[in-house]
Amino acid sequence: MSISKFCKQILSPKSVCLVVDVQNDFITGSLALKNAPAGENGEEVVPVINKLIQTVEFDKVIFSQDWHPDNHISFYKNRHMRNFHSSSPIAAEEAKLIDTVVFAGHNGEPIEQTLWPAHCVQHSTGAQLHKDLQVEANHIRARKGTNPEHDSYSVLYPTPEPNNNTSGPALAKQLKQQGITDLYVCGLALDICVGSTVLDACRLGFRTIVVEDASRMLDEDRTLKMKRKMKAAGCLVVTSNEVSDMVSGLVRHPKLAHVTELNIIT
Repeated sequence: MSISKFCKQILSPKSVCLVVDVQNDFITGSLALKNAPAGENGEEVVPVINKLIQTVEFDKVIFSQDWHPDNHISFYKNRHMRNFHSSSPIAAEEAKLIDTVVFAGHNGEPIEQTLWPAHCVQHSTGAQLHKDLQVEANHIRARKGTNPEHDSYSVLYPTPEPNNNTSGPALAKQLKQQGITDLYVCGLALDICVGSTVLDACRLGFRTIVVEDASRMLDEDRTLKMKRKMKAAGCLVVTSNEVSDMVSGLVRHPKLAHVTELNIIT
């Protein structure tokens, strides 16, 4: 990164609000957060996200969606459709919901996979964004998990999905080409898809901020571990009432400047 790009990131950042998977199945459906160990209500993020979008001058707003085919590898009901790898700690006949197993890929490679209830099946009601989210015509939809043989928690996952240019490497490339520097990430769930997206965003060199009160978790212990990983990767964790001043440049966090410095070095 040149000195001019460094100054641009510091003085004139371009910001995106990336809203992760605020979908019906994670709120009232088959994977509703309220039924998970942390017992949180995913619907509570909707007014917080709407206020962010209405009051903060983001350069772009992106809504991601899990968008799985019915034969997706992550669905517990599909566990018998694939061979288990010899290294799997759990055999097919013993596997239960939320167990983590190891499938054998097409070339025999091990594929670790948590077995979830069927969720966010393409074109289903459960896959739709919550009805009260204020999604405008110029907002971007990023759909992930479209490859039946691969589970993509992150919106910026590194492995391309066939016939999908709305997320993953294609989306990351578009954001870079458009000069986006800062990603404000929120949504469902903090310890799974939000956290995975954040880690990939940091890896790709984006200055990455988690809006904590616009996010909810599945599991408290797993969230604590994820937050440690995110902070170690250079992510900043804030609340929604801090975002406007950061995006406008009134507040400049030293940690984000440090990320910019690292981008120059690497």
